[in-house]
Amino acid sequence: MLDQLSGGRLDLGIGRGAPVELSFFGVSAEETQDRYSEAAEIVLKAMETNRLTHSGRYFSMYDVPITLSPIQKPYPPLWYGTMKPETARWAAENSVNIACVGKSKTIRAITDVYRAHWKAQPTQGMPLLGMVRIVVIAGSDVQARALAAPAYARWIETFTYLSRTRDLPVPPNLPTSFEQALDDGFCLVGSTSTVLKALKRQVIEAGVTYVMCQLAFGDLPLAASLQTISFMRSTIMPALHRSPS
Repeated sequence: MLDQLSGGRLDLGIGRGAPVELSFFGVSAEETQDRYSEAAEIVLKAMETNRLTHSGRYFSMYDVPITLSPIQKPYPPLWYGTMKPETARWAAENSVNIACVGKSKTIRAITDVYRAHWKAQPTQGMPLLGMVRIVVIAGSDVQARALAAPAYARWIETFTYLSRTRDLPVPPNLPTSFEQALDDGFCLVGSTSTVLKALKRQVIEAGVTYVMCQLAFGDLPLAASLQTISFMRSTIMPALHRSPS
């Protein structure tokens, strides 16, 4: 329905839930990958047919009518959150775009595995290998950090709520403090020149072909997000466009 409403502009993100989330439904960590693979197979199959029949280890359905199909064929572009090299193989074998979180060298291990297992299909280019970065741009590095630091603290507090209340480790590759996020390169914060320099370096180090910029997070003021968007449009994007591959 979203693909129809948007005129074929939908990108679809799929992925497994965190172990603590799955535990609410009585699903053990040991079976999550198999459950996920089967569920993903069903979702993709449903978008390609008008009658869905499936019989698997975890799910079974017979002759389910599918009355609405996406505009994009066979289905919208897919994205998969990839945190470890071993999970990149499934995405590569299914030609799914990936979104990675972590240090550049951690992401590079993931993109290297993806490239090693991806097999080109006729008329198909390499899927997008993306990294997620929080971005705040202001007139100076000091101004940008003053905006980003409290917003990151608020964001990480809510993002790790389940982990903290259940005495569990936080999601892997996720910096728990603003200073650590800066050191890891997860937050790109500063003037346009500072952010552009860091962005160019990380793209090469991580081996990515796409950057997913998180421009609104925590309690960051709307004006700060709009300012970042303005700098991205006027300076960052044109500079990247002019850069050699």
